[in-house]
Amino acid sequence: MENIILRTDEIQHKIKRIAYQIYETFVDEEEVVLAGISSNGFVFAQKIAEELDKITPIKITLCEVFINKINPQDQVKTSIPVEDYSNKGLVLIDDVLNSGTTLIYGVKHFLDVPLNKFKTAVLVDRNHKKYPVKADFKGISLSTSLQEHIQVVFEEKEMFVRLN
Repeated sequence: MENIILRTDEIQHKIKRIAYQIYETFVDEEEVVLAGISSNGFVFAQKIAEELDKITPIKITLCEVFINKINPQDQVKTSIPVEDYSNKGLVLIDDVLNSGTTLIYGVKHFLDVPLNKFKTAVLVDRNHKKYPVKADFKGISLSTSLQEHIQVVFEEKEMFVRLN
C-alpha cells in the first residue's frame, strides 16, 4: 500500500509557514543558522532559507550536519566551523522525525555550543519517539504504525511525501 500524503504545492505551503514561524521566533536576531541534517534535512533547510530570504532582512547561514544514522554516537560534524554558529540563533532541521534518534544526537552536539536560541524543525513528525525530543516547527504530524515508512522526495520539479 502506498499513499501520497503531501504534494509539491502542499509542501511549499508548509515550507512558507515554517519560514514565517522561524522569522517570528528569531525576529530579534541579526543572524540565524539553519542546520540541516545531511541529505533531505539539508535540502529542506535550503528550501526554508530561500523563503526566509524573501521575507526577512535577517542574515541566514546554512550548515549541513553529518550524523551517522546507523551509529549516531559517532562524532557529529558540521559543514561550517563552530565559531560560525556560536552565540547565534540556530534551527536544527530534518525531513522526518521518526524515533527521534537522529534529532536528539544533533541536539546533543549543539548543546556543547553557546547559542542565543535553539529550535528544531521537521517536515513530518511521526509521533514514534524513543527519545524526549520534539519539533518546535513541523509541517505535518502523522500517527502511523511502526511498520509504515515515510519517504520524502525533493526533486527539481516535484516534491512529495509518501507513506509506504
